[in-house]
Amino acid sequence: MKKTILLSAFLFCLISAMSLFGQTQTAEAQATDGLVGVGIILGEPSGLAAHYFLTENTALAAGLAWSFSGNNRLHMHIDYQINNFELFDVESGRLSFYYGLGGRMQIREDRHDKLGVRIPLGLNYFFADIPLSIFIEAVPVLDLIPDTDFSANGGLGVRYHF
Repeated sequence: MKKTILLSAFLFCLISAMSLFGQTQTAEAQATDGLVGVGIILGEPSGLAAHYFLTENTALAAGLAWSFSGNNRLHMHIDYQINNFELFDVESGRLSFYYGLGGRMQIREDRHDKLGVRIPLGLNYFFADIPLSIFIEAVPVLDLIPDTDFSANGGLGVRYHF
């Protein structure tokens, strides 16, 4: 029952965020090449990564991954990100520092499922001549359900943009 409630709450938040932020897509964002990115992230946790630009500087990033530390667990997250492309001057491609706010859910083998808040901080480099990006992130996490607990996620990833 608890797992069903947690999954329902996570899915409700995910659908609400996608519909709310999906309405903010502008002509500026539509002109950006590669609005959607899919790939992998290696770290804690490791798995699939997705990225969707809402505007020139805002995006949704999501992950479906597996955590191997402690109790094995399935990890799902979605983050709203703000990208600052003005912070770094690079000769080729684009480099952004990003920060944001998101949610995560863990489904654990020990049946102590968790629901929490993420604060992603990272760097995202978009190559100039190929539709790839690489990213590195550190993410403080505050779990709220079933108990309040602090932890961290982090990883290195690559995404193909189309």
